Amino acid sequence: MEPIRKHQGLVYPLNRANIDTDQIIPKQFLKRISRKGFGQFVFYNWRFDSKGKLREDFSLNQPKYDGASILVAGENFGCGSSREHAPWALEDYGFRVIIAPSFADIFFNNCTKNGILPVKLPEDKVQTLIDNAEADTYHLTVDLESKKVFDNQGFETTFDIDDYKREMLLNGWDEIAVTLNYENHIATFEANQT
Repeated sequence: MEPIRKHQGLVYPLNRANIDTDQIIPKQFLKRISRKGFGQFVFYNWRFDSKGKLREDFSLNQPKYDGASILVAGENFGCGSSREHAPWALEDYGFRVIIAPSFADIFFNNCTKNGILPVKLPEDKVQTLIDNAEADTYHLTVDLESKKVFDNQGFETTFDIDDYKREMLLNGWDEIAVTLNYENHIATFEANQT
């Protein structure tokens, strides 16, 4: 995984609560065995009509959000089934950070295991970010090292994240990489077992 230390990016506001994993990546697209290729299907039923044509009335299809890498949404983001494909799809689309007042626990953990930084902020601060991003092209900086979110217009706040998850994201480690950090200890243990 690519490490996340300080991420600057264009913000995409999705002013909805209770966005479930089937809305993030519908079940009919869960046929790949690779983590790549799911981005094209993210929010598929909202982005496309029944004929597969982009809907002009869905905000993510607006040119001003092209290249957005920070998603800001309402509470309980990632609820529903525990499919790991949801963070795969978001990451493949280009999102590196998701900011919301709350997340489904399994989704939150799947994000940190797949290189996406989920940031919990109070609802009023999330609404400020959504309002700013809906009004104009809006960029944020999310600094995982200092645990701060800020813009160049005076907005600044801090966030909390578990130290273990923070270390994994800062270093770009998944759980296998964490285990391999103890490779010498594992080899010594195995050698002593024979």
